[in-house]
Amino acid sequence: MLTQTKLQTSSLLKNYSRYPIEFTHGKGALLFDKNGNEYLDFLSGIAVTSFGHCHPKIVDAVKEQTENLWHVSNLFESSGQEKLAASLTDKTGLDKVFFCNSGTEANEAAIKFARKWDGERSTIITAINSFHGRTMGSLAASGQYKLWQGFAPLCPGFKYVPYNDTEAIEYSITKDVVAIMVEPIQGEGGIMVPSEDYFARLRNICDKQNLLLIIDEVQAGIGRTGKYFAYQWSEIKPDIITSAKGIANGLPLGAVICNDKVAEKITPGSHGSTFGGNPIAVAAANKVMDLLDEDCIKKIEMNGILIKEKIKALNSSIIKEVRGKGLMLGIEFKDGFSAKTIASKLLDNKIIVGTSGEQVLRLLPPFIIDEQQIKLFINKFREIVKLHEFISATNSYLEENKN
Repeated sequence: MLTQTKLQTSSLLKNYSRYPIEFTHGKGALLFDKNGNEYLDFLSGIAVTSFGHCHPKIVDAVKEQTENLWHVSNLFESSGQEKLAASLTDKTGLDKVFFCNSGTEANEAAIKFARKWDGERSTIITAINSFHGRTMGSLAASGQYKLWQGFAPLCPGFKYVPYNDTEAIEYSITKDVVAIMVEPIQGEGGIMVPSEDYFARLRNICDKQNLLLIIDEVQAGIGRTGKYFAYQWSEIKPDIITSAKGIANGLPLGAVICNDKVAEKITPGSHGSTFGGNPIAVAAANKVMDLLDEDCIKKIEMNGILIKEKIKALNSSIIKEVRGKGLMLGIEFKDGFSAKTIASKLLDNKIIVGTSGEQVLRLLPPFIIDEQQIKLFINKFREIVKLHEFISATNSYLEENKN
């Protein structure tokens, strides 16, 4: 079984535990390692390469841009940025866009924008087990104690409440609170899906209390759940949306989309980014938005339903729950069964998945997967789950009959 290792001879900082596999090229939903082995990618670089590896139309867009212009800075106009911003505002109904390089940067900007909007209030309510990034502001916004250890003092100005609990939010609102910031589905927190009326209730609270509603769509957005943005499963409109990951199919790009009442407070010098919205990443993102049409969105939704149904049909004794929307799915295992062990076994079988904590297997396949690839995943997953069921049953029998 392959395990994540820390290379002792590398000059790289040891902040990642890496599998002893190096991929050299990819095509569609497939990756190939330096030994020529073929892998089925059901992780998409953690919800990034949504249209697979080396999609020909995205490759062509990037090639054309690299032959014309790489970088000039944001001191000058950019028709590519204008086109992408128009697509994002059209899909969300919001008004203005700021481009940066990552989800963390987008969330940092959203925090600044919220505080700038009011000028006096500064506290933001976020959710326990949320993940908004690892820079100091976004780290403080992330409601996970394990991420904070060793980095005190955290940036002040955040309160934490249980996810999907609007009563706790209402109880936590004081005169210094300016915004509520949540994920539409908690990704790192275990693919946690809130109740259907959660965002309507959040919107109502924000309207009554004159608060901003910030939705972190970094992992769940850009089609991942079977909507352009995951909050659109509810009929509400946020004040600020943050986006990244799949927006440029692997090139570094983040975006903050906001309404006019927020945008009017952001003036020259308020915020900026040297590389944000660089021409190459924007060219890729514009092609992503072209590819993400209504037919593609519907396919994402249907394939997500198909995968969930097939996993549930296994009736496995070690699976506690299957949840998620579209192609953002989590399989939670019962106590005593490690999702990380299952993920490693799948990797042995040349299938790449992720995990969220110890108990949840995370599936984030590319939008271009086909039925045969889904069937391959289900068959390999069934074999591994059946083996663990057998081992569990055998151990239980031996324990009961050891005397």
